[in-house]
Amino acid sequence: AEQTADGETYKIGVLQLTQHVALDKTNEGFVAALDDAGIKYEIDQQNAAGEQSACQTIAEKLVNDKDDLIFAIATPAAQAVAGVTDSIPILVSAVTDPAASGLVESNEVPGGNVSGTSDLTPVKEQIDLMQQIIPDVKKVGLLYCSAEANSVLQIDMAKEALDTAGIEYEDYTVSNSNEIPTVVESMVGNVDCVYTPTDNMIAAGKLPVICGEKGMVDAGGLATYGIDYYQLGYMTGEQAVKILTEGADISKMPIGYLDASKCELSVNEETAQTL
Repeated sequence: AEQTADGETYKIGVLQLTQHVALDKTNEGFVAALDDAGIKYEIDQQNAAGEQSACQTIAEKLVNDKDDLIFAIATPAAQAVAGVTDSIPILVSAVTDPAASGLVESNEVPGGNVSGTSDLTPVKEQIDLMQQIIPDVKKVGLLYCSAEANSVLQIDMAKEALDTAGIEYEDYTVSNSNEIPTVVESMVGNVDCVYTPTDNMIAAGKLPVICGEKGMVDAGGLATYGIDYYQLGYMTGEQAVKILTEGADISKMPIGYLDASKCELSVNEETAQTL
């Protein structure tokens, strides 16, 4: 990156919840936006490997390092950082509803030291896609982590869309990754299709699965109509540049959303052929 006009080098800390395609892409987009802006920075990349305790430890480290800005990817990571500083600017991404997660006062006017971008997916359009691919679907299994507030939000949206379509559904929840195989196995024979949101814990199962994002389709899910996480991260990086170089007030910076018209259809042809 080129040196800024004033020669300042910014210290940026990154806390990513876990290694996952969507979160990795968000991270890549964020860094690309910094590079494209031509600012000089030192970045400390940290990954909590999905452990909440590690999120807390890393968050405290980044704050103690007195970074100029911290980027937190996924809700648990964002909550950990927000819980240990109210002065360092924190940008979050891959968080469905920052307000519902207690990170900001409102998504329109955050009111504190936290802002960023949301990965709210077009849930209704995904349910529409399900009906197009599986027109005779009668019952849908809703697979998600009950401890993930953002997943619960998306599941509520899915239920509303399914109610409107007159399709029956049943909740299948897990509280940790070890429960997933058993819960998925219990679905077989009971549902015609599975819907899972942008849930960091859930992997694709053995039924037609409509997923929350492309990475889950690549891993074996059937299809999605979802957002581009690289572009989501890039948008957050642009916010970071405004805060660092222009003195933008993060407390008045609205949570950013990608235009739904830019969502893309992804289908796993191998999974479709197998099914």
